Parts: sequence; C-alpha cells; structure tokens
Amino acid sequence: MKFSNLYAVAGLAAAAFVAPASAQTITGAGASFPAPVYVKWAEVYNKETGVQINYQSSGSGNGIKAIKGNTVIFGATDAPLSGEDLEASGLVQFPTVIGGVVPIINVEGIKPGELSLDGDTLAKIFLGEIKQWDDAAIAALNPDVKLPSTAIAVVRRADSSGTTFAFTSYLTRVSADWKDRLGVGTTVQWPVGLGAPGNDGVANNVAKIGGSIGYVEYIYAKKNNLSYTRLKNKAGKVVRPETASFQAAAANADWKSAPGFGVILVDEDGDASWPITAATFVLVHKAPKDKAQTAAALKFFDWAYSNGAPYAEELAYIPLPESLTNEIRAVWAAEVKTN
Repeated sequence: MKFSNLYAVAGLAAAAFVAPASAQTITGAGASFPAPVYVKWAEVYNKETGVQINYQSSGSGNGIKAIKGNTVIFGATDAPLSGEDLEASGLVQFPTVIGGVVPIINVEGIKPGELSLDGDTLAKIFLGEIKQWDDAAIAALNPDVKLPSTAIAVVRRADSSGTTFAFTSYLTRVSADWKDRLGVGTTVQWPVGLGAPGNDGVANNVAKIGGSIGYVEYIYAKKNNLSYTRLKNKAGKVVRPETASFQAAAANADWKSAPGFGVILVDEDGDASWPITAATFVLVHKAPKDKAQTAAALKFFDWAYSNGAPYAEELAYIPLPESLTNEIRAVWAAEVKTN
C-alpha cells in the first residue's frame, strides 16, 4: 500500500479511526514530518479514551498560521519559532519526537544506502550545479558504485515546510555557496526542481521519476521502500539514516539553550551522528480561547510522553528523554492557562 494512502493530507487522523459521535474531538494541523506518529498515537489514544485527535498534515507553515489564527487547538511545526515570535503570538512551544531528514533517490541499479554523498555535493545538486549521476564529485565519493549517465531530476517541497527548514539549515551549515545564495527557510527560492506538497508528495514523485532525488522524513522513505543515501557527517564518517544515528545526533542537545526548546540538531558532533536530525514541535496558546480543549490536547501529549515511545520507535522516531518531558510538563503548568 502506498504510504500516502495511509496518511492523506487533510483530515488524516479522522480517516484512521471512527470515534463515537459524542466523543470529544481535538483539532490540530501542520507539519507532515510527525504525521505518521501523531496518527498512530491518536488511534491508540482514541481506543483508550474515546477522545479523537483530528490532525491535518498540511505543512509547518500552515500549522503556524492555523494556531495563530485560532482555527485549531494546536499547531505543529518542524521549524521552531523564535522567542520573539512566541512572545508576540502568546504561544508556548514544545518538542514531541525527534527524527531524521534523508535524501531519497530513484536511480536505476542503486540500492538503499549504497550511494554516499557529502554536504557540499548535496548542496550543488539542489543548486542545479551537479546535473548527472555520474558527475565526478559523486563518483569520487562512490568509487565502488557503477553510476549511470542519467540526468538528475530534483524534487523539493512546494509548500512552507519544516522539513525544508531542517534540510536548508543543514545545507547552510555545510555549504558557503548555499548560505550566500539561498540560506535557511521553510521556503526558499529554489533554482531548480519540481515542487510537491508534503513529505508524501515528495516521496511519491521520487518514486515515479527516474533519476530523481528529494528529501523526506525517514519514515516516508522506509514505508515507500525508496532508496536513500548515506551521508558524510561533521566527523567525516559516512553514516546511514537509522535510529542509532538519530539518537547519536540528539544525545548532547542542550534543550535549555533556545526559547521554546527550539534546538536545531543538524551537523552535530560525533562519529555516529546523522547530520540532518530534527525535533518537531507543537504550539498552543498561553491563554487559549477554549481552555477545556487545550487542556485535553495537553493531556493527549502527556499520554504520548508516558505511553507513546514504543509506537514512535516502530516508526523510526526517537522519543524524548524523561528529563525533558518533565521540563515540558512544568512549562505547561506554569504558562498555559487552562482553568
């Protein structure tokens, strides 16, 4: 079954299960990066409590817009808001899980994890400067791989995307040219490529287009059986995207160093670290209009912190450490007025 069929863009949680008509429904919207785990948590939580979580996977930019506009109870973003933005908007921000953004490819004869890239080469591909799969820069990183003389077709996000924020944050760290020309953003002025909405849109287009490359949260590659690349990390080691390499990148995160726990986990130190690791975040109002609904949303995420780790790990996400979730609960108690 195609992964996008499991996680439709709109009303995806509602499609995952049917709650009784009298059940409480909590609405959320935003990042597609965590959508698979939010859907799974929502399904299990509904069975246990009868509460329905209706989450729309519409992209981080839409999630921020929706919570600021009070059209949902919680918004979701992979691009953390600044302290100034949180304060001006009256929002509280907190992380939920950690995952990895991975380059995915559709190149004939190349198996998952067989091709290696480094940051500079990846940047040049997405800048449109490297145009063929047998380019000398790619060949130098893969002396034992038979590379076809096939044109590279770039697939990137068309919407405002936290996954794009993580991807461009990494490219900005490792490529001076990328930093000077495009920089970091949920959207950038892409010089090349086909735009697609959501992680599932990128995954589906890469699956269909020969010679293509894109970037998605790891579970979208895994569930669609797409080939992914290895990457050379900050320590100069070539690593695979997997739970252990995501954990290694997150191991030394200083969550208190940024407002709203908004830590950027790209290009981290460590031999085993995956270089495009990212947390994903939820936004709620400090003084919500619907206190009961916001309290119910926080109760759901509290349940997820206590009970959701096995479901997250099944989907190749990294649960947050207990020390961090306890800090998050303390922030809820101090800053979110639900009574």
